[in-house]
Amino acid sequence: MKYLLLGLTLAAAGAWWYYASEAPEFVPEIRSVEVTRGDIVESVAATGALEAVTTVQIGSQVSGIIQALHADFNSIVRDGDVIARLDPSLFETQIEQARANLLRAEADVERLVVAVDDARTQHERSVELAAQELISQTELETAEVNVRSATAQLRSAEAQVIQARASLNQNEVNLEHTVIRAPIDGIVISRLVDVGQTVAASLQAPELFVIAADLTEMRVIANVDESDVGRIRPEQRVSFVVDAYPDETFAGTVSQIRLEPIVQQNVVTYATVIDAPNLDLKLKPGMTATATIEIARRDDVVRVPNAALRFRPTAETFMALNQPAPELPAVTSPEAIDPAVAGGEQFAAAGGARGGPGEGGFAFGVGFGAGGPPDPEDMRRFRERMQQMSPEERERFRERRRAGRGRAAAGAPARPANAASEPSVPAVARGATTIDALFGPLPEPRSSGRVWLLDEGRLHAVDVGLGLTDGTSTELVRPGSDASDGHAVPALAAGTTLVSFISTPEAGAAARSTATSPLMPRFGPPGRRR
Repeated sequence: MKYLLLGLTLAAAGAWWYYASEAPEFVPEIRSVEVTRGDIVESVAATGALEAVTTVQIGSQVSGIIQALHADFNSIVRDGDVIARLDPSLFETQIEQARANLLRAEADVERLVVAVDDARTQHERSVELAAQELISQTELETAEVNVRSATAQLRSAEAQVIQARASLNQNEVNLEHTVIRAPIDGIVISRLVDVGQTVAASLQAPELFVIAADLTEMRVIANVDESDVGRIRPEQRVSFVVDAYPDETFAGTVSQIRLEPIVQQNVVTYATVIDAPNLDLKLKPGMTATATIEIARRDDVVRVPNAALRFRPTAETFMALNQPAPELPAVTSPEAIDPAVAGGEQFAAAGGARGGPGEGGFAFGVGFGAGGPPDPEDMRRFRERMQQMSPEERERFRERRRAGRGRAAAGAPARPANAASEPSVPAVARGATTIDALFGPLPEPRSSGRVWLLDEGRLHAVDVGLGLTDGTSTELVRPGSDASDGHAVPALAAGTTLVSFISTPEAGAAARSTATSPLMPRFGPPGRRR
């Protein structure tokens, strides 16, 4: 038995020695992506509900029982068409009563006219008798009072006639309101009453029908998140889908960005109105639309995959390739970048924080200058401020910035950040009819990046100028220049292969340790590939 145990021990030791001596050399896994040519669309996603552009709620100004309905769901009606009737019997009775009251008031006026004539005659006779001293002064005064009293009663009766006539007119109008007519041409999209139902119009007009003016023109009220609303502008193109037609995409344009915030569960959104044609009447009011708002678009441009831009080789990466790690400078700004568009103006407006003098001495971006990277929150606030400026204000701002850049070049001190600026022009005084017309154009996206080429087993860094991105690929606005060791590299073009991932021994060991259960025995040296 002991010889068997000794043999097994020797066999295990020999197997361990074999695996340790025959362990293959680590070969890094290299993944690559290609530069392509195509379209890049930056977009914002939102959801909303479809509704008709113009809808009218039809109500009743009087109370009563629905006697007849002449329109139903989906009925096409014309302006003035009768769509419902209320029971008119109560109003007809009120009209007869009002007419009787009017006749009685007119009779009272005729009676009082006779009384006034009689009082005036008695007064004239009293005046003659008083002149002959045949009656006392008291009797004369009594005759004068009778004239004035009869005249006042006549005026009161005439006012009652006017009141009775107005009451009759009101009842006649109420009788006319028992006939409900369509106020516009359109389609009935909602009916809320039935024959025999009682409607009460004591506080507000009860809703009977809803008529859509024209279903060939629809609109989507999309809720755009507050983080994206700063990039929404009128006339931007929109594509959206609805659940009823999942394989069909509908088109529209942004017409309005409403300034009223909508807060739900601490999430702030803004309603964006999207006009959409509906000539084939496929879209129905109330449908849920999933919209994609096109912020910017570039057609047929060279695109760099974002996976290549995210790749950052480490010292272990170069060791895995048996290549010394080069000393790389910071990413430099491409000549195509306009600092006014890329974000430099925000620090000019804020007194040059982090970047230099307040009137344009800012060095933009990571490694673009001694000031260091800008604060993303400051960049966001500045972009929003620039978007709210009118073209005239932006031009004055650029003039001040150029003047400040000239003073900096001449050695003059920059204007302090808290210096008084020119008074702003109120929005109501800029000549626009809506606030949407005052939204400034979106800044041109410009930035820098670094990608890596693998040439004969060696990595080479290439600095590139970047533009628009859709989250997957980024527009290439500058072909690139070598940034590592002066090695000549070709300009990036469609078809160029870029490195997106290189594995290292440490990463492979970590992955194996994660994938292997600690309860399972391990054989062989730790560095052996399985």
